[in-house]
Amino acid sequence: MSWEQQGYQQQGYGYGYGDGNGQEYGGHEQPQYAQPQYVQPAYPQQTCPQQQYVDYGQPVAVEETAPLPPVEPEPEPEVAVVGEKPAGEAAEEKPPPKPVGRDRYFDTLRAVALIRVVTYHTFGWAWCGMVFPSMGIMFGLAGTLMAKSLERPALKVVRSRLRRLLPPFWFWGFFVVLAMLVHDWMPHWEIAYWIVPFGDPPGNQWGVQAWEILWYLRTYLWFVLLSPLLLKVFRAAPVPVLFLSLAPILVLTFVWSGPEGRLGNEMWDFSTYLFCWILGFAHRDGVLRRMKPALVVVLSFAAVGYGGWYAFSHQGEVGTYDLDEIPLAQAFWSAGFVMLLMWAKAYFAIDFAWLTRFRRLDRVVTVFNARAVTIYLWHEIALILAVPLIDQFWNVPAFEKYLPLESQWFMFGVGWVLIAVFVVACGWVEDVAARKKPKLLP
Repeated sequence: MSWEQQGYQQQGYGYGYGDGNGQEYGGHEQPQYAQPQYVQPAYPQQTCPQQQYVDYGQPVAVEETAPLPPVEPEPEPEVAVVGEKPAGEAAEEKPPPKPVGRDRYFDTLRAVALIRVVTYHTFGWAWCGMVFPSMGIMFGLAGTLMAKSLERPALKVVRSRLRRLLPPFWFWGFFVVLAMLVHDWMPHWEIAYWIVPFGDPPGNQWGVQAWEILWYLRTYLWFVLLSPLLLKVFRAAPVPVLFLSLAPILVLTFVWSGPEGRLGNEMWDFSTYLFCWILGFAHRDGVLRRMKPALVVVLSFAAVGYGGWYAFSHQGEVGTYDLDEIPLAQAFWSAGFVMLLMWAKAYFAIDFAWLTRFRRLDRVVTVFNARAVTIYLWHEIALILAVPLIDQFWNVPAFEKYLPLESQWFMFGVGWVLIAVFVVACGWVEDVAARKKPKLLP
């Protein structure tokens, strides 16, 4: 089965903010006279017109980049100028609206998810998925972005997602396929899956560590293609559809295990993360925000509890409690975990705006989100190359004496250095796919 989980624009999420502090001006006070009757002033009374402000409303998510998944940026809303200037007065320029920013809460979740994926693939700790179920979080964020994007024509949105996803995949795949061909791999017609990964692309055992991560792109692609239909079904009956989205994984686990081969793998992965994707719809449409806090907490802890119990009670069958190896446990643990994160975001309006005060940290989060596809695709190759590179360090006496060459933590550090190299060397492909000017760093 798929490896654990674990990817922002989405790509990321932006917010606009309104003024909201309009001020009203009334007329002049009437003068007081000794006579009981009202005396009209000799000059015409002037009244300052009420200054009007535009209400920019609630924050609107703006998609800029694809973290996993790639998305098109939304156009900024037009600002209408309300009210006229009094005659004879110099026209006052209305201050421009604050620039649209990014939702740093979702950006931070995406960045942490990518870090957790690299950590898991370095150390192989089974508990990583329970501490932070990266893949469930990534699918939840992608579902939210997709629901926002589908406010535009569905065909345009799907084409945009494919355009954002496929060029980085092709660029990465060229080197992987070429390396496998050099190592005696001869593909058949199935090489078509290296063009559009509707199914798992083929490969030989020599390159399996590099291409086994493609299950995420394949599953994401199917979610994108089916989202117009899924969103219509969800909006017809939001709460029932949300909870029924757990039914497919229950059927595959207890009733019918599905067919063998590519189709079976696709069904299992799609069913495992269907709830998280639909949960993204629920967050975008405000369904989670309207749910009672007590109900959300009870359901979330119940799902996490059942997923954890199932993982530990069935570890004898697969030899581990790793959620990546137990799809039903993964589905329920991710469902409860992601529901709590999404609900907290909606209910408490968490935005992590404070992150912008820490320039370096904010910069790191920005790079992770703008280069999420690159980091995800190239991180395994970076870890693979770290091994022979560290082997060469043993030939340098000073390195052998002072560096912890046998430590996995050292390999972890070298891996991140190589990931940074790939981000600089290959990340520009994401800019090209997004029809932006290529940059070494966003």
